[in-house]
Amino acid sequence: MSIPANDAFTLGPRLGLPSSSSKIPFVSGSPKARSPSASTRSSKPSRQMSVELNDSLASRASPSNGTANGHTSPLRQRKRPRSTSPTAAIASSAPSDSSRSAKTGKTAKQKIDWEIPRKTLHSSIGFLTLYLYASDGDPRNVVLVLSLALAIIVPADILRLRSTRFERIYERCLGFLMRESEKKSTNGVIWYIIGVIFVLAVYPLDIATVAILILSWADTAASTVGRMFGAYTPPLPRKLPLLRLPLAPRKSLAGFLAGAATGAAIAVGFWGWFAPDARAAQLAFYLPAGTLNTALAALPAQLAEIGTKAVDAVQATGVPVGRWLGLGTLGAVCGLISGTAEALDLGSLDDNLTLPIISGGCIWGFFKVLEWFTGSG
Repeated sequence: MSIPANDAFTLGPRLGLPSSSSKIPFVSGSPKARSPSASTRSSKPSRQMSVELNDSLASRASPSNGTANGHTSPLRQRKRPRSTSPTAAIASSAPSDSSRSAKTGKTAKQKIDWEIPRKTLHSSIGFLTLYLYASDGDPRNVVLVLSLALAIIVPADILRLRSTRFERIYERCLGFLMRESEKKSTNGVIWYIIGVIFVLAVYPLDIATVAILILSWADTAASTVGRMFGAYTPPLPRKLPLLRLPLAPRKSLAGFLAGAATGAAIAVGFWGWFAPDARAAQLAFYLPAGTLNTALAALPAQLAEIGTKAVDAVQATGVPVGRWLGLGTLGAVCGLISGTAEALDLGSLDDNLTLPIISGGCIWGFFKVLEWFTGSG
């Protein structure tokens, strides 16, 4: 079967080959020999003529309306310039920046690791701590048990970092509780245990319990909420205003607020309901006797007389400002301490170590200030 002249003429442009129209003009459907006038013609009209022939052949193969299967008519196609270069074809098939960024954002969103097994173990320590406190457990026994556990975990961690074979066995058993950054460095469980041992051995039992609860629950809340809503809130500043403490810029305002709110709830719940007698004398916020008499002396005579009658009806030991005011102040202070301690950037120090020590020490210092202010102790 012989190829028609039209098809032979348009074979080059269809396959992306050099067109012969620049050399042989096409007139009345048959090629002619080159003439002097044809050699002086521009190649541009012949290229347009080949495009028109391609469109006419395509219109024969397509339906008459030219819009079937989502394709436009040849007349509309003729209005748009065609590019047969491989570079243009690759550029047209490549995804745009917006679609590429959308795919990247979707992939990054799917890659969020919620660390459910790790966070579950992390939070369960708080419930165990409350049980030990309620059952009058001896903190020295807890310190002894944790020290024995540390004597096993530390050598195993050193061996894991030195032996590839033992590392595979270790990560096969406990790798689901580890972060990727911990697989080439010290396990965070070691710093967790050291922090718990420190607060139980140094701080009063109720303050040590609250410090462990902050480590167990406030740190988990800050991490979870930060991963969930951190992209919608600004990052933390380099330094905390007024105090000029260094903060980690990788942490978000959402995580900071979650840690602060959880720390405030822990302090108010523990000293308000779970162990109200532990700090009842300090949280009652009694003013020293004679404080109001000194303040009334500076008032005019008429107001001082009215105030004096009210003061006479009050016990000489002091004036209770209110338990709720004390708990509210305690919650605000402990929340700020918890959120700040969790967001601090202390270099290579692990927050499992620094969070209970810093938060417990600051809360203990707050109660020392209350003892001095109220005269209780």
